[in-house]
Amino acid sequence: MKKHANLFCVGAALSLLCACEPVVKAPEPILPIPEAKQVEWQKMETYAFVHFGLNTFNDREWGYGDSDPKTFNPAKLDCEQWVKTFVAAGMKGVILTAKHHDGFCLWPTGLTEYCIRNTPYKDGKGDIVRELSEACKKYGIKFAVYLSPWDRNQAIYGTPEYVDYFYKQLHELLTNYGAVFEIWFDGANGGDGWYGGAKDSRTIDRKTYYQYDRAYEMIDKYQPSPMEVPVAVGWETRTDLQEPLTGHSCVPERFIPVILNIENCNTVMLTVINGWQQSVMFLFVRGGSIIRRKIIV
Repeated sequence: MKKHANLFCVGAALSLLCACEPVVKAPEPILPIPEAKQVEWQKMETYAFVHFGLNTFNDREWGYGDSDPKTFNPAKLDCEQWVKTFVAAGMKGVILTAKHHDGFCLWPTGLTEYCIRNTPYKDGKGDIVRELSEACKKYGIKFAVYLSPWDRNQAIYGTPEYVDYFYKQLHELLTNYGAVFEIWFDGANGGDGWYGGAKDSRTIDRKTYYQYDRAYEMIDKYQPSPMEVPVAVGWETRTDLQEPLTGHSCVPERFIPVILNIENCNTVMLTVINGWQQSVMFLFVRGGSIIRRKIIV
């Protein structure tokens, strides 16, 4: 009985001490906190970028816009094999260069003859954008497109008419191939090209010429999130686009200035969305690159 009484006294004393101690609140979060969609984008971790097109068959990185479409004739192309390889490597999505700077389109667009319709591939009935997007659906990874704003084939490049043409192309890609989790443009714009046979050099104001607000509106309309991973718009290589304000919850854009550490191949990308930062590892990123993404809400 005495033992039980002693235990009771000890318990009472401890309870009294605890009651006297101040209540310790959980620490406040260190702001800013990444949004759920940002976390989901991070969970993508690694995905593929496929640069494939007319340049592949003409030993060019940047086509001039004058290569013959008849040279595009892959004999053993199998987009399912591509995707199965990505899946086996642990990748969760793929971006395809639907159109690079040469202006050649990997889908049978009705807007130009410089496209896959006029190639020997599947007797002109092929559509690699569709083949890859359907393979992604089949094997459970996400699909995205790259669409070059610069077009070295188009005679109207540099005019207001070309901007309308560009957005008609974007409309085709956003409305005919299902969910698109990310859209890439490119900061390489203006310069020499075939331009319908003119073979000259053209300069545009990359800050204003493409009217990128139209891209945002179109993506909002045709590819709205609630996707698990937010639709994003990216510009690669150098851009002169104005940086957005930071530190506000409504900031819709993501800037990633690239800093190279050549010694250990560590590329630190400082991503600004409400001040939130990320670090990623790349083997190679062009020096001075900036990737700009808009998160669609």
